[in-house]
Amino acid sequence: MRFAKILGALGLATAVLAGGFAPTHAKADALERIAKEKVLRVAVPQDFPPFGSVGTDLKPVGYDIDAATLIAKEMGAKVELVPVTSTNRIPYLTTGKVDLVISSLGKNAEREKVIDFSTAYAPFFNGVFGPDDIKAEKVEDLDGKSVGVTRGSVEDIELSKIVSDKVTVRRYEDNNGTISAFLSGQVQLVATGNVVAAAIFERNPPRQPILKFLVKNSPCFVGLNKNEGPLLEKVNAIIAKAKEDGSLNDIAKKWLHAPLPKDL
Repeated sequence: MRFAKILGALGLATAVLAGGFAPTHAKADALERIAKEKVLRVAVPQDFPPFGSVGTDLKPVGYDIDAATLIAKEMGAKVELVPVTSTNRIPYLTTGKVDLVISSLGKNAEREKVIDFSTAYAPFFNGVFGPDDIKAEKVEDLDGKSVGVTRGSVEDIELSKIVSDKVTVRRYEDNNGTISAFLSGQVQLVATGNVVAAAIFERNPPRQPILKFLVKNSPCFVGLNKNEGPLLEKVNAIIAKAKEDGSLNDIAKKWLHAPLPKDL
């Protein structure tokens, strides 16, 4: 975690993003509080490897966890990791449960009405994937087919914008549910991110997710509450420094097995 005709589900996705979670608890002194308490609370994924998952020691591991740790260190703070899902990560931010969202978060117009975004810190793209024997080179080829997607994710919103009512879109609550639906044949195709598809490939399953077409190039951004200018400036400065000194590139090579794109 989209695709001219907005299905009823887009209304749900928008409600998830904005639905009454006005940033009433957000305050414009977050950076000052972080500096004083020396604790940075960060929402991170728990079911989205390699960005975030639970390690063998039951602790969070992944690209986003390393990025959160890096940012906290540069702020001179201890990182407090708060596991979230794609549907509750923004409400956790707007209700004051966390200071930042570092959870493979893509930017779109609906989200920008609710929160602010840093500069990009990680590469990510969304596409439609499926077995070799299913032809789907463009969105029109999805007519009559079933596509699985994680509810509230970027690919869900983008897919809802472009598919016709001849496409059966089945939504699941998390990425594990979406992956399982594809592997078990409950859906013919899956709309997801490149890293999720890569994770499926690593299982060497009978049904392999071959890229059919791109849906959206959607780099990952850090999410912040509105009116947090000093915090936003600080996060952007840290990201810029990490790109310059290679530390963010090291994280990319560790978890994505590829260097950061030059245009990130």
